[in-house]
Amino acid sequence: QVQLVESGGGLVQAGASLRLSCAASGVTMCISGMGWYRQAPGKERELVAHITSGGTTNYADSVKGRFTISRDNAKNTAYLQMSSLKPEDTAVYYCRGLVGTNDYWGQGTQVTVSS
Repeated sequence: QVQLVESGGGLVQAGASLRLSCAASGVTMCISGMGWYRQAPGKERELVAHITSGGTTNYADSVKGRFTISRDNAKNTAYLQMSSLKPEDTAVYYCRGLVGTNDYWGQGTQVTVSS
């Protein structure tokens, strides 16, 4: 059974940095795409960043230049380096992985940015 576990969230002040990790276990084939999503209270879940197995990335306009997604295929782990954090980045951050035709989500990690 594939499981995704996020870590690295926390409470920081505006302007600070955080690095989120998403570790996948139970994987027996390639994770073709991995993404980070976030959901703020009262808002819909939105894509933050996505990376393919080949390393192609795309970002939400709101995080371009501040966030960097990366992955270590050997460790089945994805990362989200977040810099210059803003209060509007406050949300629960979720990891998503596509394995074959199956879609998996982590349980989420809270990121809170104080002003």
